Amino acid sequence: MAKFKIQTDDTVIVTTGKHKGETGRVVSVDNERGRVLIEQVNLVTRQVKPQGGRPGGSVEKEASIHISNVSLFDAKEGRKVKAAWSVVDGKKVRVDRKTGAAIAKA
Repeated sequence: MAKFKIQTDDTVIVTTGKHKGETGRVVSVDNERGRVLIEQVNLVTRQVKPQGGRPGGSVEKEASIHISNVSLFDAKEGRKVKAAWSVVDGKKVRVDRKTGAAIAKA
């Protein structure tokens, strides 16, 4: 199982594909398959049957995107961020390769 630099609740930007340039918050990361689920990006329509009190019909939901097609995004600076692992005060943290600043877990 790989250790990715993109984690849940990070803000990312899609770098390739049909949704290139869209940004969103990471809902979940599938480490085994190397895929991420991004809020309100890569929406697909699915048909669902009625179940319990929920009516049936068409439902829009997010589909996963491969992790190589997204990059961390810094909204303050408006740019993509390349991350690296570094040890700061005895803890392993992600840092911005350009500025050296620690990337805070949201």
